[in-house]
Amino acid sequence: MTTTLDRTAPRDLAAELPARLSLTPKSTLAGQLDGAWWPYSRDLEAELPVLLAALDEPWGRITRVTVNPTRWPVVPHTVPMVGRTLHVGWFTEQDPDKLILLSYTVGRWDLLVIPPETAPAAAARLMAAATIPGSVLTPGVLMANEAAIGRGIRDARLREDTWDGEGGACVYPFGNPMDRSTLPLPGNGWR
Repeated sequence: MTTTLDRTAPRDLAAELPARLSLTPKSTLAGQLDGAWWPYSRDLEAELPVLLAALDEPWGRITRVTVNPTRWPVVPHTVPMVGRTLHVGWFTEQDPDKLILLSYTVGRWDLLVIPPETAPAAAARLMAAATIPGSVLTPGVLMANEAAIGRGIRDARLREDTWDGEGGACVYPFGNPMDRSTLPLPGNGWR
């Protein structure tokens, strides 16, 4: 399988737009995640410089990043940045929805990576959930929960569309349509 990346469009877009990032507030509660990041594309070479520029002030100089390659079509060994080179590693054992940032002087941070194609409402929910101080929810659990919520929303819309398509027909509590003669209307003996 061959993957082709358009190396001009995402980089130009990423350079112009700010990093979509939400960080966990400083707290004594240690949680699974230190925040969430919602990149614009799956091009690490374009996305990482913007992310790290946003993190330089609160976290200091990040020197290494690790990812799981299942979510990224190309994982470069290094990413050139202004005045330095960022080293990128990959581990298949790492949670595919997590990005690990490392600094020689400060420490380690784990970010939930929200897929670029995620709808804004879902991304907002994920960003809020990933930044709760002391949360024990892993990236995989957060993504599974969001998938369930998204499925629930789609199912509710499908039920509403069915209701509208049937003209608002009555439904037996177990999902079977009711006959009009069973409706509580004055002419069929119901009072």
